[in-house]
Amino acid sequence: MIAENTQTQMRKGILEYCVLLIISKGEIYASDIIAELRAAKLLVVEGTLYPLLTRLKNNGLLSYNWVESTSGPPRKYYVLTPEGTAILGQLDGTWQELSFAIDHAKNASLS
Repeated sequence: MIAENTQTQMRKGILEYCVLLIISKGEIYASDIIAELRAAKLLVVEGTLYPLLTRLKNNGLLSYNWVESTSGPPRKYYVLTPEGTAILGQLDGTWQELSFAIDHAKNASLS
């Protein structure tokens, strides 16, 4: 139970970063973001993603465009704003620091 809680918290902690990484590749539809997250084994449901996308948009990190669809209603496609790109750069640096710390801790010798 303790491990499950820690695993959940770790996934939540990197979800925003992963969403920004996925969107940084180019304009993308929400269901495609979910598919990418699932492929990465970050199981996410729409009820988790949409509030996150709204928060990122409200914080100025994302914008969206409505695109007409031939198979239904218009679709909302997300893109990073310049501020979102800058924040992603900061998060990349933080990820590198955390990755180094974890690797160091895993390989530390007791001397």
